[in-house]
Amino acid sequence: MYNPEELLKKVNEALDGLAYDRQPLTLYEPIKYVLSLGGKRIRPVLMLLAYQLYKDAPECIMQQAIGLETYHNFTLLHDDVMDQADLRRGHPTVHKKWNDNQAILSGDTMLLQAFQRMLQCDARVLSEVMQLFVTTTLEIDEGQQFDVEFEDREDVTEDEYIEMIRLKTSVLLACALKMGGLLAGASADDQAALYRLGEKIGLAFQLQDDLLDVYGDTKVFGKNIGGDIVSNKKTYMLINAVNRANTTQRAELKRWIESRVFDRDEKVAAVTRLYDEIGIRQLCEEKINYYFEQGRQYLEQIQVGDERKAPLRQYIAQMMNRRF
Repeated sequence: MYNPEELLKKVNEALDGLAYDRQPLTLYEPIKYVLSLGGKRIRPVLMLLAYQLYKDAPECIMQQAIGLETYHNFTLLHDDVMDQADLRRGHPTVHKKWNDNQAILSGDTMLLQAFQRMLQCDARVLSEVMQLFVTTTLEIDEGQQFDVEFEDREDVTEDEYIEMIRLKTSVLLACALKMGGLLAGASADDQAALYRLGEKIGLAFQLQDDLLDVYGDTKVFGKNIGGDIVSNKKTYMLINAVNRANTTQRAELKRWIESRVFDRDEKVAAVTRLYDEIGIRQLCEEKINYYFEQGRQYLEQIQVGDERKAPLRQYIAQMMNRRF
């Protein structure tokens, strides 16, 4: 069996070895650029680890694994256009390096390449693989639309936010794990447990990202903290702060949210102080632990030995920076 680091290396080698031999080259240059920027490659590694629960030689499903990574990067490319973001992983985004039209066309091509790679799976499970993938892509678009709509709403509830991040983030991790099991011939029960495992870990992972944006170490987190506060992003933190604040706290939060001219550091410090007063950090940590523990229970339900589970268990622990 391979450990997660070895599988990550194989994923990167596969991505580096992709052929770009169609014309016009200008359509494919941004795709090659995007896939060369690195990243954690969480989704393909999860798929390969899930396959490895049941069978050796996970390289045989590499096309589907990098298909999922191609799709994920397609969503990031289009997100960057929607957000007019300048940087991705420390490099200029495609629409900045080229232009919006190029980003849209190359992104559309990435989406088609992802489906093309999925289609190369074993014909015996082709229908199930494609149904899972199509359903997942639809759900991610639904989650993205909810996220866009939340920007203009002041009454977003915690339940609505959890459902949005489940759709936008968690279902792709769930898809990766279930698809790995499906391609390896896992039982229906194990496939269901793998899906739920990915779903719960995905929720914990996104909530941890929300938490780290406020309380993380810039050197470890890889970006300046407080970005969500500055942009008034509807996160688990902000939604619960507004809903749980007393009258005075809510008024101060509202003032910072509505301010158009402010000192960045002052706003981050003030809102963080309010989070501390209201108990938002503890609330978020409890929710992360709740989903993390649910994920652990689904891993235990999978009908393979602990030795087979060890690499997947190790990887999830690394993702969440804790024991699993």
